[in-house]
Amino acid sequence: MILLLCAVFDLILSGGRVIDGTGAPWFRADVGIRGDSIAAVGDLSRAKAKRRIELHDLAVAPGFIDLLGQTELNALVDPREESKIRQGITTELTGEGISPAPMNAAWIHEGADWLKKYHLTIDWTDLSGYFRRLRKARPSINEAVLVGAAQVRGVVLGMKDVQPDEKQLKQMQALVELAMKQGAFGLSSGLIYQPGSFAKTPELVALAKAAAKHHGFYASHIRSEAKKIGEALDEAFTIGREAKIPVEIWHLKVSGRANWGRMKEVIGRIEAARAAGLDVSANMYPYIASANGLDATIPDWAHDGGVDAMVARIHDKVQRERMLTEIGQDFHPEDILLLTAVDPGIREKYVGKRLDEVARLMDEPAADALIDLVALDRGNVGVARFGMNEDDVKLGLSQPWVSMDTDYGGMAVDGPFAAEGSAHPRAFGSAARMLGHYARDQHLFSVEEAVRKMTSLPARRLGLADRGLIRAGMKADLVVFDPAAVRDTPTFDKPLQYPEGIPTVLVNGKLVLENGKRTRERPGRALLHSP
Repeated sequence: MILLLCAVFDLILSGGRVIDGTGAPWFRADVGIRGDSIAAVGDLSRAKAKRRIELHDLAVAPGFIDLLGQTELNALVDPREESKIRQGITTELTGEGISPAPMNAAWIHEGADWLKKYHLTIDWTDLSGYFRRLRKARPSINEAVLVGAAQVRGVVLGMKDVQPDEKQLKQMQALVELAMKQGAFGLSSGLIYQPGSFAKTPELVALAKAAAKHHGFYASHIRSEAKKIGEALDEAFTIGREAKIPVEIWHLKVSGRANWGRMKEVIGRIEAARAAGLDVSANMYPYIASANGLDATIPDWAHDGGVDAMVARIHDKVQRERMLTEIGQDFHPEDILLLTAVDPGIREKYVGKRLDEVARLMDEPAADALIDLVALDRGNVGVARFGMNEDDVKLGLSQPWVSMDTDYGGMAVDGPFAAEGSAHPRAFGSAARMLGHYARDQHLFSVEEAVRKMTSLPARRLGLADRGLIRAGMKADLVVFDPAAVRDTPTFDKPLQYPEGIPTVLVNGKLVLENGKRTRERPGRALLHSP
């Protein structure tokens, strides 16, 4: 203690309830910060500090880690990332099947409408180039990246439904290895989205083996979250076993009314895989609605060749009729809420409305309206899909191997992304909902367990040895919240709202949110995986 008394801290968070990230009960202590790190935890009442913040009955926890954040390009457009900061998220993992690298002209063309809208020019081809651009943007939170299986497929094979030959598969493996050497944490797949859905299991195994050579992990939006979820999980387990790689199931759910109640079966399958020795875990966002593109309803074959080819098929009478027939087999327009659009006409007329209402306004059947909206906005309409059951969500969240994700890019209540008109409330409220609604109010788990699910559990999956716990020597990513008042305020009707009860957030030792006010600090970093 003599050394601590002589040392000068940059900041001491004094007298709070320390929730250290392990899941253990809170304890009263001071947290001393020097530079970007936690220098001491204990009684620092007599220590010298440049600044001291009295916490009283507020809790202090490690900064929250979003295990699927989607901010890889958002951070370059609006590096404030305030929707993350305001809920205590200080680190995110991104890259769901597609990723910021490797990058080529074909991928830039696919995203051209979005890039033009937000005045973003992609000037990199590999992950090192992306990280240079990210550092130049000065993000507010830390960013970890996976290399997308679909991304490397698109670079080597284009956007068509074709299978790689031996030479092409080796090219794809080489791109995965390069990304791993440049700092990727592993391989990801999004197997309901194109061109990722065109990949067969052996291709994914081969790419996962390339990531495993560098001690990465495999994360997947599995091929089905509905009727065929059992087969989809088995595929993920097969990839894990054959590639000898840990597996993370992204945004675990059972979707579709016909599948409600199957979460117990899903958990049983994962538990059995774990018991058999497979390192598999999962993450979830705490809501009953998912979110993705409206074009995800378009049949797989219609995406072959990319967005231009899809739009051309929509305008072809015969192929359009085939789409309508296939969509009509399992389609509930009343469960689809329009959230965002690039096209200003769609945004002004239809965002915030359910698809059945939009169809009435467009004076056509719902499936026709869906297809026309996809064509008009070239696949850019974002929607929420109310396909889950609350009991399933609660059962999934309560599992000890399930962590938290938002599955949404960083944004703010103002600025470029707010102009889209709406968002899924998970973008703003996920962490607060874990702490307030599910832990404190529903007693689904303790507040300490909620913190563990958002700190040390995801940090362990990422292999981050210096984040996720409050310990001397760890990076000073910290969040201060009021256990009695923390609350998610965003709703589906009014999603652009920050949560309550999270007054102070530090990233790498810098105050980015202080007493509820955003500072000008943007101290986030590109986190690089070290094989």
